[in-house]
Amino acid sequence: MKYDLKEFQDNYDTEEKVEEAGKYVEEKLWIKVERVGSRIRFARDVRALYLYMRDSSVAWYRKSVVVGALIYFITPIDLIPDFIPFFGYLDDLGVIMATIKFLGKELVPYYD
Repeated sequence: MKYDLKEFQDNYDTEEKVEEAGKYVEEKLWIKVERVGSRIRFARDVRALYLYMRDSSVAWYRKSVVVGALIYFITPIDLIPDFIPFFGYLDDLGVIMATIKFLGKELVPYYD
């Protein structure tokens, strides 16, 4: 599967939109991780993306892609509904991995 990360970035094209979306992520992310964390193998990656999003030294336009990916992960309505056994999180995994690939080595420090 190939995901267009530009689509996420266009939704959060100002610093204010990124900050507001970041607040939504703050409220909802850990609820989702607690509910599904044991069923997904990429929870560590989600945590690294979250820490990156929270870092005040990261430019808002870099955070915009991460915010979009995390909102996609949080939202229960997506390409493949999460309630479908095994396949339900494949699209989420694809978005998270595409975001990690996009960020490259700049995400490495957030895994500690």
